[in-house]
Amino acid sequence: MRIDIITVLPELLKSPFEASILKRAIDAGLVEVHFHNLRDYTTDRYKSIDDTQFGGGAGMVMMIEPIDKCISKLKAERDYDEVIYMTPDGNTLNQRIANTLSIKENIIILCGHYKGVDQRVRDLLITKEISIGDYVLSGGELGAAVLCDAVIRLIPGVLGNETSALTDSFQDNLLAPPIYTKPREYKGMKVPEILFTGHFANIEKWREDEAYKHTQNRRPDLLKD
Repeated sequence: MRIDIITVLPELLKSPFEASILKRAIDAGLVEVHFHNLRDYTTDRYKSIDDTQFGGGAGMVMMIEPIDKCISKLKAERDYDEVIYMTPDGNTLNQRIANTLSIKENIIILCGHYKGVDQRVRDLLITKEISIGDYVLSGGELGAAVLCDAVIRLIPGVLGNETSALTDSFQDNLLAPPIYTKPREYKGMKVPEILFTGHFANIEKWREDEAYKHTQNRRPDLLKD
């Protein structure tokens, strides 16, 4: 997989990809992540990427020309499955979206800033709009990092245990069940005995039941789907 991220703050984005699972995935050649500074595609000496709104109003708007030039350059080099715009009014990121994107080959992610982008960017260039929640950040970079983490960890070979991602919360519209490790007892709190029986079918049934109860208590909305 190749991910190209268009941003005005590449330095803000780089650190998550220099550690942990994301770095291991890049070092193993399982994913390529490239950062493109939008100011490199401007034409004036001030490297302007935004301007005032037509019709008046507070806040600046990202102009279409540098965004179009950057995306056009990338598209001239390869085909892309999706051109994603990170925006608060996009579709809320969930596990289904992450699963779908994890099998794509080439993705562009555009990070918004200020009041957002000229509407023509969204109408002409964007294929998918994604939000990471019902709140506003100062820019799309942190949202892009969250999206990349959610997607990259699903690529085969990235996690040490191939089945680990399959048992994560939300994979079956359920939250994950309780999990335990050593010690067996701590301050009077004991690990459920069923986990020591060695009867894997019963253990799996217990985990399924616990996942359902956990979801019913904390996120009953998931069960409606």
